Amino acid sequence: MVHAMETLKNDAAAVRFPPPLVYLIAVFAGVLLHLLLPLPLALPRTPRVALAVLSALAGTVLIRSAIGHFRRTGQDPMPWKSTPEIISSGIYRFTRNPMYMGMAFIQLGIGIALANAWIVALLPVAMAFIYATAIRHEEAYLERKFGESYTRYKASVRRWL
Repeated sequence: MVHAMETLKNDAAAVRFPPPLVYLIAVFAGVLLHLLLPLPLALPRTPRVALAVLSALAGTVLIRSAIGHFRRTGQDPMPWKSTPEIISSGIYRFTRNPMYMGMAFIQLGIGIALANAWIVALLPVAMAFIYATAIRHEEAYLERKFGESYTRYKASVRRWL
């Protein structure tokens, strides 16, 4: 009985830091760096605003689509919760991490909107941190739980885009 309870308790990825905070911290760090050492994006206002809106909109669509698939399958999108099944339809046919990609597009949109190259430059850093603190734990958990089924999915769908 104790073993069964421990298995249920451990039936989740070992994600301990909320991924949205990683992107938020990167944006704040970019703002602070920009105050100390300005690094503006040299884009005229109209194309800059258009690119920012498109990027933020793309991010929002990715996140909403992913959350919609979680809701339709009765799952919780929180990465530290149990996953009863692999979602491989909809946006999950194109990227294994649409919510993280969506957050990345939103960070990019914020950087472009503010003409702040630091925010844009910190995007790969944020994505690397997301990989280290969330994705690798999620992938290990899903491989343990779903085995060959997840391995096939992973081989056929990119991690990012």
